[in-house]
Amino acid sequence: MLDESLLDSPDGLARADRRALLRGAAEAGARVRTAARHAAEAGVNGLKPDGRPRAVLIAGPGAAATQTADLLGTLAGAGSPVTRLAPTGVAPAAGALRWELPGWAGSVDLLLIATPDGTEPGLSLLSEQAYRRGCSVVAVAPARTPLADAVAGSHGLFVPMATAPYDQDEPLAASAPGVLWALLTPLLALLDRTGLLTAPPDALQKVADRLDTIAERCGPAIAAYSNPAKTLAAELADALPVVWTEGVSAGPAGRRFAAALAELSGTPAVVAELPEALAAHSALLAGRLAAGADPDDFFRDRVAEKPAMHARVVLLRDRPLGGLTAATAARELALTHDTPISELEPEAGGELETLAELIAVTDFAAVYLALASGA
Repeated sequence: MLDESLLDSPDGLARADRRALLRGAAEAGARVRTAARHAAEAGVNGLKPDGRPRAVLIAGPGAAATQTADLLGTLAGAGSPVTRLAPTGVAPAAGALRWELPGWAGSVDLLLIATPDGTEPGLSLLSEQAYRRGCSVVAVAPARTPLADAVAGSHGLFVPMATAPYDQDEPLAASAPGVLWALLTPLLALLDRTGLLTAPPDALQKVADRLDTIAERCGPAIAAYSNPAKTLAAELADALPVVWTEGVSAGPAGRRFAAALAELSGTPAVVAELPEALAAHSALLAGRLAAGADPDDFFRDRVAEKPAMHARVVLLRDRPLGGLTAATAARELALTHDTPISELEPEAGGELETLAELIAVTDFAAVYLALASGA
């Protein structure tokens, strides 16, 4: 059950936030600036590659690497394929995971390693394997870790991850806001130099500024009635989030939101892109999860019985190309099945800025839902 009173208690939220999730969300802009500085100090801004890589391979553990690959692949488009190397192993532990390069990987390909840990033997072995194959290697990880030494020994480029002192207090959640931006920012700067996407230093500065703006709008001191993240968290209490996205940038933001809800608050969610989502989730909204599916719900004992879970559509929109939109059809489908709908649309700006805003607001919402539900 969601404790809505906690949402308007900054002190209560601070006491409940044992994993420093709110601090990580609030400091996302600062993390981007620090990560961009680390990338520049490592020499990323001065690189002069001979051309685009044939393919970009990304390796790393957990949701952070998955989301980084998703975001970079979306932003790169068809320029070069971006592929995440999924690990194998018997447990999700640093010592148990192994990664393998595909058989075709070679000297015209680029391997990116992104991890908030850096102690994984499998990633060090992967770096050595890439060196033997002639692949270029770039890694972002905490400084003074075994991976940093392995990448240096493989003649790769190592960028220290932008960390904060409180990162060492508790194990880092892979979907924590600070983790994503610390890993993603140096890789954006790198791929800008290869010509695979556009993320010059001034664009990263605008991302940091937009993240600061969202932190001011969605911070714990802002009341729920004027705080879009707290409002969304309250709306998702006892609901199954059905996340629909429209626009290029909204897709990876929606998938990250679903992953953050699952990891941080234990809330299951389903996600799909419009217009295909209308067909994919039509039966879901028409079934027992629809708000009107239980005619006896009116007579339920609201004190003794836990409320039934019903679907709630969360529509994340970026401005679709060509002005075509399926948002009207999405609203009609939801309302036809008595399903409430929440909508988020970023303010105007560049692609990276609008993406950052969607991620930031939904990150705050996932954190508030986790704290107010006692997760």
